[in-house]
Amino acid sequence: MIRKIVQIDEDKCDGCGDCASACDEGAIQIIDGKARLVRDDYCDGLGDCLPACHVDAIKIIERKAAPFDKEAVKARQEEMQKIADSDGQESLACGCPGSEVKSFDRDDMRQTQDSCPENLACGCPGNEVKSLEGRDLSAGDASYKTVSAQSQLRQWPVQIKLVPSNAPFFNGARLLVAADCTAFAYAGFHDEFMKNHVTLIGCPKLDDADYTEKLTEIIKLNDIKSVSIVRMQVPCCYGLEAAVKKALQDSGKFIPWEIVVISTRGKIVD
Repeated sequence: MIRKIVQIDEDKCDGCGDCASACDEGAIQIIDGKARLVRDDYCDGLGDCLPACHVDAIKIIERKAAPFDKEAVKARQEEMQKIADSDGQESLACGCPGSEVKSFDRDDMRQTQDSCPENLACGCPGNEVKSLEGRDLSAGDASYKTVSAQSQLRQWPVQIKLVPSNAPFFNGARLLVAADCTAFAYAGFHDEFMKNHVTLIGCPKLDDADYTEKLTEIIKLNDIKSVSIVRMQVPCCYGLEAAVKKALQDSGKFIPWEIVVISTRGKIVD
């Protein structure tokens, strides 16, 4: 049948996940860093996702598509609810573990796993509200010793949008391109990632810009020895990874690179 249905321009999409959060039917998922309409019969064509898209990548068109299947959508929502309940999580109307308010005990982090997959259709795990409980130093825990840490920042500025492409510190540099949340989430960020690196940070969801062109210039104009990408385990952060990969490709240079993903609980994801 010919009916109204969502169309997504993947070239414009930055993978923030807001449209997936707005789609109660679960018709949209974030796959490989891009929003995609995964099933025609899940889309009611009403466009609740349109206002959520800040890059104007979504529109409603008329084309041949399967009819909206209300029963299939209901069954999927019930399935997601069962998954949430089986994980011992509080029941939510949307059935999305990524929207659950929760608390964690940092002393028990090694015994827990991240429960919300990156590509959940109902929402972005990066918006999950949670509390991370640290040690109570007021109790005088003798097993916990404070250490005076030294910053490993080697240059200024650090924002991708602010740093000059031909800055002298880039020559011969090992480049670290990191999502700005990673330094707060991962305790050993300075020593394990920033040390002996030139650090650039950004947030593909909050910065109204594509980093690809700037990063391509930096790599082309300078003798970069290696590139490390550190990002969070949330869909919108894939935009940073994608920008670096595209910049490496567009530069025409062969440079060793690696990707490290940090969970919202501050662990390195294998």
